Amino acid sequence: MKLRNLGDRAARLVFLANALLAAVVLLGILGYLLVYGLRTFTGTSVAGFLFGGRWNPDAYGEPVYGLVPLLAGSFFTTLIALAVGIPVGVAGAVFIAERLKGRFRVVVKTVVELFAGFPSVVLGFFGLVVVAPFISRLFNVPSGLGLLNAGFILALMSLPTIISVSDDALRVVPQSYREAAYALGATPWTTAIRVVLPAAKSGILAAVMLGFGRAIGETMAVLMVAGNAAIIPKAIFDPVQTITATIAIELGEVPFHTTHFYALFALGLVLFLIALATNLVAESLIRREKKSFTL
Repeated sequence: MKLRNLGDRAARLVFLANALLAAVVLLGILGYLLVYGLRTFTGTSVAGFLFGGRWNPDAYGEPVYGLVPLLAGSFFTTLIALAVGIPVGVAGAVFIAERLKGRFRVVVKTVVELFAGFPSVVLGFFGLVVVAPFISRLFNVPSGLGLLNAGFILALMSLPTIISVSDDALRVVPQSYREAAYALGATPWTTAIRVVLPAAKSGILAAVMLGFGRAIGETMAVLMVAGNAAIIPKAIFDPVQTITATIAIELGEVPFHTTHFYALFALGLVLFLIALATNLVAESLIRREKKSFTL
């Protein structure tokens, strides 16, 4: 008995130490981004950075560091990804959770989760050599590298997250909900769509938020297919440049301790805060979903 209690205490301390280490690392990253990112405003104004419509650090004359075109590129590509990924992902989750049974369901769910670990550079290459020429021929545009291509590739990358988390949320719904609907004469599909799906809405919204975080934080695939032009897009075929792609392209060549160097850290701080807020909201929704069925 004493050995068991000692083992429990040791395990508790190990998990506590890991949790504290993760928190310290997270706060350390945030502090590092704050220290370097805030130095941006010694060389440019806060309003110029947050509301500026141009990003041109290599301009002849006075460089310009405006967040708006990069933020627009990130959000527009993510919105297209969610417009494709949400209906397909939720429909796939409903099919897996409500219609597939036994070992086959486990195999399909495993394949979906394995796809989440697929190298992003491979998907970027697929978008570059397959999707881009297809878009160019289909819509008769000079280049298929742009907002639409990037949104489609991000949709493929966010689908496993949306499907997996939505499936978990649907399976948390008590079986009694389904049995009550069947007793009233509802078909399995009617039950799934009109009973189970609304009951799992918080968990599905959490899946959407996590898919949003996955899409907006992607770097390599977007860098390969978005066209990389720091402009505010006016059409779905326009090239765009995201925050992540800007950091990846420019950080390796920028001189240390310049306004440009600090501005890239400020971009990282903005991206960090967006990702942190997204994950906190998603975690809150997942906890609410679990509590609603355990009370």
